[in-house]
Amino acid sequence: MNIYESAENYLETILVLQKRLGMVRSIDIVNELGLSKPSVSVAMKKLREGGYIEVDHEGFITLLPSGLEIARRINDRHQLLTRLFVKLGVSERTAEADACKIEHDLSEETMQKLREHIQKYDTL
Repeated sequence: MNIYESAENYLETILVLQKRLGMVRSIDIVNELGLSKPSVSVAMKKLREGGYIEVDHEGFITLLPSGLEIARRINDRHQLLTRLFVKLGVSERTAEADACKIEHDLSEETMQKLREHIQKYDTL
């Protein structure tokens, strides 16, 4: 599964917004990420063409199975890293920002070892 970091961020944002709002439109993504409408529109077109999302006739965005898989994986990484950083004493705001920066780059091996460590030592 080879997808750019920005696309992963969009998919994760859609997942988070779906949990929060129920239904998601492009304007919700614009407001959440603070990006321009044209930038989000172009990204949604690429995600739709790539088979990651579907946009209905009213403009509501739905994650397709491939997009949902990526969104969940990135969001799980984000949540785990944020909790770990906070547990280490990092402020919530900094932990969130740092998790967002590295959630895309850590190998699956490293993430698995972090999960195992957390389970073994119940650090979270």
